[in-house]
Amino acid sequence: MNFIDEAYLEIKAGDGGSGASSFRREKYIPFGGPDGGDGGKGGDIYFKVNINLNTLIDFQNKKIFNAKNGQRGAGKNKYGPAGEDLIIDVPLGTVIYDHNTDEELIDCTDKSGIYIIAKGGDGGLGNAKFKSSTNQAPRKCTPGFKGETRSIRLELKSLADVGLVGFPNAGKSTFLNKVSSAKPKIGDYPFTTLRPHLGTIKGNDSSFVIADIPGLIEGASDGAGLGIKFLKHISRTGLLLIFADLFSTVNINPVKQIQLLRNELDSFKDNLTQKVSWIICNKIDLINEEDLFKIRTDLEKELKVSSKEIFFISAATGEGTSELLKKLETEVIKSKSRSD
Repeated sequence: MNFIDEAYLEIKAGDGGSGASSFRREKYIPFGGPDGGDGGKGGDIYFKVNINLNTLIDFQNKKIFNAKNGQRGAGKNKYGPAGEDLIIDVPLGTVIYDHNTDEELIDCTDKSGIYIIAKGGDGGLGNAKFKSSTNQAPRKCTPGFKGETRSIRLELKSLADVGLVGFPNAGKSTFLNKVSSAKPKIGDYPFTTLRPHLGTIKGNDSSFVIADIPGLIEGASDGAGLGIKFLKHISRTGLLLIFADLFSTVNINPVKQIQLLRNELDSFKDNLTQKVSWIICNKIDLINEEDLFKIRTDLEKELKVSSKEIFFISAATGEGTSELLKKLETEVIKSKSRSD
């Protein structure tokens, strides 16, 4: 499955229908006045949030969207039917940009949101509208107006309270699978998680959402691999959990892992390291007590972090995860109260 969190679309609202030029022709009234009706308005294009969607994969093959045109007016002052509006479903958290100017147009953060993106053209005027005291039999009618055309870019940014970041195979997916009902794809190869997975955690007093962001590699903030796309997903999260793999197959010690990850986060334009972040040391079931003590000491000394910001867990066995979730719930509640 490809990771699809960005899409480029060409959209065109419907054109307005032309007005009609017609004259009343009835028995015994051979020279009736103008009765040409106006054309119908072209259809608008809307984006609507669909909470059942979580990727932009539906736009992988379909990239051109057109609303219906309005119909031509007719005699007997009949207005042309309006063109049908087009409603396009997108996931919650989709940001819509003008592709040519890079201007942000819409941020779809409302679960029941429906947003107009392109307006249909107005219908033209029928000749009945041009009748006057000096012109009793106008033949003039006008064409409908063109609907708006846009080139747009969609970006999906996950809406979550907590974001999980780390190198591939650090155990983030295993952790999310263990503590929530999410079922992310798990395996032993780079970029196992090919798109963000969201899991809902039910605490004692509240619930919160965790986003498992696909594994980073060095240079992600510069666009290496899929990294730059993934970093966009965590730009909304208030709390980051930075996973360190204590049993790394690439032989990078935990301190170096955290330093590299922080560098990537710090290089990203959204200043992700300014968010609250905790260090999660995973796979303690594979490390002896003496080595764990040294790792904790090295992390506190080299990274100058408090012991309260470091958690040792085993995502595989569940050891340490209950304490972590309790602290997460407290921090999320605090974070939400600060933003209210």
